[in-house]
Amino acid sequence: MKMLWVVWLYAAVIMTWGWWWQRRHQNIGVVDVLWAKGVGASALLLALLGDGAAMPRIALAVLGGLWGSRLALHLWHRVRSEPEDGRYQHLRKHWNGHQGKIFGFFQFQALLIVLFALPFVAVSVNPEAHGWGWVIAAVAMWLLSVGGESLADRQLARFRADPANKGKTCRDGLWRYSRHPNYFFEWLHWFTYVLLAVQSPLWWLAWSGPLVMYVFLRWVSGIPFTEAQALRSRGEDYREYQRTTPMLFPWFPSRSSSARKESAP
Repeated sequence: MKMLWVVWLYAAVIMTWGWWWQRRHQNIGVVDVLWAKGVGASALLLALLGDGAAMPRIALAVLGGLWGSRLALHLWHRVRSEPEDGRYQHLRKHWNGHQGKIFGFFQFQALLIVLFALPFVAVSVNPEAHGWGWVIAAVAMWLLSVGGESLADRQLARFRADPANKGKTCRDGLWRYSRHPNYFFEWLHWFTYVLLAVQSPLWWLAWSGPLVMYVFLRWVSGIPFTEAQALRSRGEDYREYQRTTPMLFPWFPSRSSSARKESAP
């Protein structure tokens, strides 16, 4: 587990830089960029430092690195082209702009990078060099999840780019079947490393990825904060969206309350 100290040191350094950057630019949203960058980099670090077979470590480096790079670039574009995310505006206001608390928040994210690196540890010590079937399954899972998340991100960006949609809720494409399709595919992505760690002596560590990600998305920093901000900014339109559309796992939407009233005898 000494490898995790290297991950933590790297994460603490980039989050310190991120805190300085947000203080200068008044945008806490950079923390999300650095979280994605940090987790992706930890996949590369652990693949390099691990003593397992080459094949699963190469797969870890490629898949984890590409995932982190894509997500970090997507979030960086949002940070640079849009005002500070409403969630972070609310947090800054709640803390009265207290830089000590904001610094602590950034360093907490550094610890989360270490937590989400645990599945990579399991893969990095996997001694199995001939598990091509599991690697193929992991690649398929990665393509499905990262492709789905990318599609959801593009659909939302296209919707937001239209000024006529200001104050409205996106119901296009995947957003018709889930209020958070990007979060769903992000959660699904973590099963990639479960598959890569099937024959590892630390295979159970790989399950921390989907488990912890689900807990954070469902109850901690994902859905609760996002939906609270959506209700503040979109009000009744978003409440109707909540009533008709599944929260996380995609499924067909139910009828709106207005449609039910119209069909009532």
